[in-house]
Amino acid sequence: MLKLSGSTLVATAIAGCSSNSNPDGTTRVSMNEDFAFDPKTLTVRAGTTVRWENDSDVGHTVTAYGDRIPTESTYFASGGFESERAARNDVSGGLLATGETYEHTFNVTGTYEYVCIPHESSGMTGTVTVE
Repeated sequence: MLKLSGSTLVATAIAGCSSNSNPDGTTRVSMNEDFAFDPKTLTVRAGTTVRWENDSDVGHTVTAYGDRIPTESTYFASGGFESERAARNDVSGGLLATGETYEHTFNVTGTYEYVCIPHESSGMTGTVTVE
């Protein structure tokens, strides 16, 4: 019979809940050929860095919906755009090629909705909730 101490059991349970966490402390979201963010919804603690990685053969963007993020937060988009309008006006500037990544650190609690602009009509959207 296997005996685990309370702290071992807790550590095992926590490790099992953070399958998207990387050794460097970032949380990973895949952009895949099914035109989806995986996971589509993510809950993280304030101060967490999320890294989106393009695991498909087509270009993708990470673009916050400007009116669907907390008002006190910093806008985020691959390509470094300062607004959703700017990102939509220059989609190619925010495209991530196969294997490329984009990172954003979430410091303000709330809900953040985002999209891959070229694949928005295919439903490629995601949500990050920061607690």
